[in-house]
Amino acid sequence: MATHEHHGQQQSLQNEAAQELLDKLGNTISPELLIHALTHRSFAHEHPGMPNNERLEFLGDAVLELVSTETLFTVHPDLPEGELAKMRAKAVSEEALSAIARDILQLGPFILLGNGEKDSGGADKDSILCDTVESLIGAVFLEHGIEGARITVHRLVDATLAEVATEGPALDWKTSLTVKAHELGRGEPRYRMQVSGPEYQQIFTATVFLGEEENSLAEAQGSSKRKAQLAAAQQAWHSLSEHGQEHGEAR
Repeated sequence: MATHEHHGQQQSLQNEAAQELLDKLGNTISPELLIHALTHRSFAHEHPGMPNNERLEFLGDAVLELVSTETLFTVHPDLPEGELAKMRAKAVSEEALSAIARDILQLGPFILLGNGEKDSGGADKDSILCDTVESLIGAVFLEHGIEGARITVHRLVDATLAEVATEGPALDWKTSLTVKAHELGRGEPRYRMQVSGPEYQQIFTATVFLGEEENSLAEAQGSSKRKAQLAAAQQAWHSLSEHGQEHGEAR
């Protein structure tokens, strides 16, 4: 009897937690579809016959891109296509969506992972968090169409869309650094890469040089080559900006 009661309490806690997640999404999703949206391929692999969330993620990715594009197009009537594309890329990037998964949805504990993936910290991996946000958006679209999906996407992404609009060079630090270097009559940025750490948790270090200059301008680390280069470009851009201002004042 006690076990039965315990199971009932557990079930009720799970239901409450699921309801909290749905409240944050601003929408309802049927229990079956919600489980489908939260099922990572590693879990499905260990439970034959269970569908994983990759098709939903594929659908959600397109819905997210459409609604984000629609928002940027409406909110920024004067911006050219290139700027809008950069803003959208930043707002729906793995980095941005995994932050939404952590900060807004507290999604990690809900994701159904296989044992190996669970043991290696899969519930906090950017790629898995990002994909699951997209699959949830796909599930909302399936149940409520584009109108319902708009509600969820606006709720999750509008703050990020507003933020990227104010970031300027942060939309693409590497491009911004190249432009800044040209403005100051310096050479083209080049990146020297180093990799350290074990295979499953590599750390990339990017060092930025300008043209043929021997002295490096900045150095930064990241969990991928791209992240390390962007972080180094960001530091280098700030360094050049300060340097440019000093020279301007000296004149």
